[in-house]
Amino acid sequence: MADLLDHLRLAALPPSTEAFRREVKSFIAAALPPSPADVRSRSWLAFDAEFSRKLAGRGWVGATLPKRYGGAELDAFSRFVLIEELLAVGAPVGAHWIADRQSGPLILRFGSEAQKARYLRSICRAEIFFCIGMSEPNAGSDLASVGTRAVRTDKGWRLNGRKVWTTNGHRCDYTIALVRTSGQPVDRQVGLSQFVVDLKLPGVTVRPIVDLTGDAHFSEIFFDDVVLAEDALIGNEGDGWTQVNAELAFERSGPERLYSSIMLLDCWLSWLRRNGAAQHDLEALGRFAAHLATLRQLSISLTAKLAAGESPVVEAALVKDLGTEFEQSVPAVVEAALSSDPMIAPDDELLRALAYVSHMAPTFSLRGGTREILRGMIARGLGLR
Repeated sequence: MADLLDHLRLAALPPSTEAFRREVKSFIAAALPPSPADVRSRSWLAFDAEFSRKLAGRGWVGATLPKRYGGAELDAFSRFVLIEELLAVGAPVGAHWIADRQSGPLILRFGSEAQKARYLRSICRAEIFFCIGMSEPNAGSDLASVGTRAVRTDKGWRLNGRKVWTTNGHRCDYTIALVRTSGQPVDRQVGLSQFVVDLKLPGVTVRPIVDLTGDAHFSEIFFDDVVLAEDALIGNEGDGWTQVNAELAFERSGPERLYSSIMLLDCWLSWLRRNGAAQHDLEALGRFAAHLATLRQLSISLTAKLAAGESPVVEAALVKDLGTEFEQSVPAVVEAALSSDPMIAPDDELLRALAYVSHMAPTFSLRGGTREILRGMIARGLGLR
């Protein structure tokens, strides 16, 4: 582990980001109406196209993309500050989230000039929204065993298959799908490619999935003889595995892997300030603060690697795994603390936030790669397997 952590050298946010942080705080104070903690806990799952367009008006959607494609050309550190401030208040950023975080950067890195011109400016204006087309039924956490297939035709490609757990798929315009273009699932990483799929095309069916909280941010997508143009292919045929790992480095490295429970923690802290904190509450808060500070530093170090043009796949897996443990511990500790004195009744807002995050917490170690898969990657990075 020490060898791996050595690759995540201590890094700091540049002093210039502090002025930008103040700018972001000021924008949020003016643009974001008050809402209860359970609503704000949805944050990067909450689909609010109007709020995304407000951000886009400031140049903060696709913020790191080049100006010639409509982006603000901010560095990775400024994007870290932007995301951190939005998540810290539970802003509803789910509409543009995937396009900003990974689809746009993926197209910029691997897409053709025509694809960049077609999609990136619209992403930056929050006119189009993307979802992730990776997970499949019967594949579990084994991304390399995808069975959805695109077959070359005289018109381009014919796509058949199915994707699942696609966040906000029923509200988005496009997905970037990892599919097989040659071989069989037993061939693993060989023969995989990525395609931009317009979700309005004939043969595409998107069905929302209702979760335990009553939300329907997940969906499943069916492809039945979907005709794709030749230029739907991103990068080179057969390079999908390399490309998707670069995409996953973006997905796993950001501060959203630390802050999924932050609204609950903030709500509990406010409640303790009003009602008094026992010694075990203070000890729990101290542990949370120490863990969060360390994880945040690791995430900043990952950002430094991204800013240097690197693709820290294994390091991102490590931070995502550690961050998930922190996120899942928050509702468990808060539940235990509140139940330790049944004579003190928590307020309704705290209970609603706790109920929501407790129901969602098991998914934290699934999305973006399961704990088992990530630890396998970390073991390989350490030379243990």
